[in-house]
Amino acid sequence: MQRIRLRYTKRGRLRFTSHRDFQRAFERALRRAEVPMAYSAGFTPHPKVSYANAAPTGTGSEAEFLEIALIEARDPEQLRVLLDESLPAGLDVVDAVEARTSGLADRLTASVWELRLDGVSPEEAERAVTAFNAAGAVEVQRMTKNGVRTFDARPAVVNLETRDLERHSDPADRPTDQPCAILRLVVRHVTPAVRPDDVLSGLRAVADLAPPVPAAVTRLAQGLLDEETGTVTDPLAPDREAATALVAGSAAAAKASA
Repeated sequence: MQRIRLRYTKRGRLRFTSHRDFQRAFERALRRAEVPMAYSAGFTPHPKVSYANAAPTGTGSEAEFLEIALIEARDPEQLRVLLDESLPAGLDVVDAVEARTSGLADRLTASVWELRLDGVSPEEAERAVTAFNAAGAVEVQRMTKNGVRTFDARPAVVNLETRDLERHSDPADRPTDQPCAILRLVVRHVTPAVRPDDVLSGLRAVADLAPPVPAAVTRLAQGLLDEETGTVTDPLAPDREAATALVAGSAAAAKASA
């Protein structure tokens, strides 16, 4: 059995698809692409697909991950192209590697988020970010199925900063001539999960920052957090490195036996 790990995106209007919607679209893409999937046992077999830490509905993402199991070996890049062509534009499969290491989900320990705040001036955002970073604790509330839950969002935030809009290269989701601030956020995956909207609630609590329209939120990366640098590393890199080492070892063995 071969396992393939994929990175996919949620862009534009497709950011409003739920995780269940994506699951249905992806399973249809598997059938269209005639992927030789492995299936679970039982009375209602399902294709073996493992999803990892999906972004909330309404947020864009450049770094969603999943793993599929195949009964026949396939070239990861060719498989990526077939699946990408079988999905609607906006749900794009952008990377594929053969799984050669264990624990993909264990390597998703942090995310990098970008928050576009239309109607908020960069100066106002900078003041709020400074207040948030200086706070020892930032209590926020979230409605859950068991009622309102209060928790401290501050410990999960590794880094929060404003970015220069003029250097912002990505196309704006809502082009406007009104003031606009861009925030960059690195947050640990903890329990309870601290989401970008929790950080926005925290900015409101500590600095009374209240954007006049909902923020446009995009996950730029997720992976293993480097505690020394505060950066998030590519979770598929270990699989690429293992593949490279395997090829190099095979080449060395062939040369030695020649």
